[in-house]
Amino acid sequence: MKDLSEKEYDELDDLLTKTTPKVKANGTGYISRREVQLLGLNSLSVDYLLARAEATQKSPAQIIDELVLEKIAASA
Repeated sequence: MKDLSEKEYDELDDLLTKTTPKVKANGTGYISRREVQLLGLNSLSVDYLLARAEATQKSPAQIIDELVLEKIAASA
C-alpha cells in the first residue's frame, strides 16, 4: 500500500466519516474506483472489491474485513 500524504489522508477520512455507506451498480456512491485506488490497490483488486460489493450489497470495507477474518481463521 502506498503511503498517503496528509492531504490524501484527510480526504479519505472525510469521505469515510461523512458519508452514508451505499453501493450502486455502477460503482459510484459509498466508494468508487477512484476512492478505492487511493488505498493503493491494483486494478484487479479494485475490480474484485467493487464487483463483490455490488453483488453482496456490502461496502468494500466489509468485504476486506471478511477476507482478513477468513485468512486469520484459515491460519489458526
